[in-house]
Amino acid sequence: MDASERWGILRLHVEDAIPLATLARTTGVAERTLQRWLARYRTGGYPALADGTRTDHGARRTAPELVRLIEGLALTKPRPSIATIHRQVDNYCTKRGLSAPSYSVVRSIVNGLDPGMVTLALEGPASYRDKHELLLRRRADRPNAIWQADHTMLDLLIVGPDGKPERPWLTVILDDYSRAVCGYMVFLGAPSAANTALALRQAIWHKPEPDWPVCGIPDVLYTDHGSDFTSHRIGDTAAVLHLRIIHSQVARPQGRGKIERFFGTINTELLPTLPGHLAPGSSAPAPTPALDLAGVDSAINTFIRRYNARIHRELRKSPLEAWIADGWLPRMPDSLEQLDGFLLTVPTTRVVQRDGIHFEGLRYTATTLAPFVGSTVSVRYDPRDVTEIRVFHRDAFLCTAISTAHQTETISLKQIQAARNAQRRALRGQIRERIAIVRPTPDDHTPPAPAPAPDQPRLMTYEEDRS
Repeated sequence: MDASERWGILRLHVEDAIPLATLARTTGVAERTLQRWLARYRTGGYPALADGTRTDHGARRTAPELVRLIEGLALTKPRPSIATIHRQVDNYCTKRGLSAPSYSVVRSIVNGLDPGMVTLALEGPASYRDKHELLLRRRADRPNAIWQADHTMLDLLIVGPDGKPERPWLTVILDDYSRAVCGYMVFLGAPSAANTALALRQAIWHKPEPDWPVCGIPDVLYTDHGSDFTSHRIGDTAAVLHLRIIHSQVARPQGRGKIERFFGTINTELLPTLPGHLAPGSSAPAPTPALDLAGVDSAINTFIRRYNARIHRELRKSPLEAWIADGWLPRMPDSLEQLDGFLLTVPTTRVVQRDGIHFEGLRYTATTLAPFVGSTVSVRYDPRDVTEIRVFHRDAFLCTAISTAHQTETISLKQIQAARNAQRRALRGQIRERIAIVRPTPDDHTPPAPAPAPDQPRLMTYEEDRS
């Protein structure tokens, strides 16, 4: 019974002069209790009717030695149950003639341990760091100051190029200040520097969609330690674009929380609406894929543009409004060709031969190469189209060399590699056919029949066996 309920009974005596004996009979509260309430009210007023706190509240009367023992047992790995701890403490007290604490006391001591201490002792420093350490939430001071980039495998099955179901990957580049998505890339296979470069290209350059104005070169690109982000190709491109790459701490996804939350938004809002969605933790059979890579790309493009335009709960405005701010000019490359030269081409070196430059099994020629026969040149190529290469000499652009055999075609590096593999398989098949002719067959060499074993003399055991 709290103070208001006690006053509701006592006020009948204080204000209406109803005797305490009468109140005791009608309310069921003992008259002596009513007298104590009245004395407390006259001494301290209405607040005195509330239950007071005991002076020893929160203090344990259990011996400190037993408290330390119980806490030590609760922090051991694997952690025993409270019943096991109580039995061990009871045995300890019996051997030493001490008064054993009850089960409820042991449970209160175990439950009163600092959760951070329990996590650190039982789950290790990594779990303690993720659950109990303080985090510094920071935000860039302006748009394009910091971009975050990361990959995730989508919970979705699509139809691959060979007709088999595959799970696509998604690379996203997000502006730290405005939460606006700057660029993305959907692809099959493991993340690579080429796919990351394509996502950066879309993020930096102007988009064809008029409702997606986010563009420019950021000051900082914040990424993890993936091999594509630490590759020389991305590092060289960052140096040319005056872009600083900062890698987050290993196994610390909290530093990329904003882009991780966007991945969560994709998984919870977009993917469940697409055919072929893989529900997390579901034991149902895998769904039949219906979309191809182009279909998924179109769905994600539409979702990102809608995401950029809707109100963000934390910003109280849309990411596009936050990115545009009061109006400003982003830092841009001189041209799309220059950007493609930095991002989409891979540098390597070759020696100019008399018949041109030999690269990836193709021969490239240009009249400008005539004075450079025997010289070492740098070659940059686009993995999506290797019918032409860009030639540099001493860091100066020299010319664009064309493959004479494929001047009117577009051939990717993957197509060349596939052709090589097919040729290798064909050669191996021919080798097996020729070896099969040389090797003898079982019909050509019939093994001779084994010679009959000589008769063994019969063992004679008894006298009559000799007759």
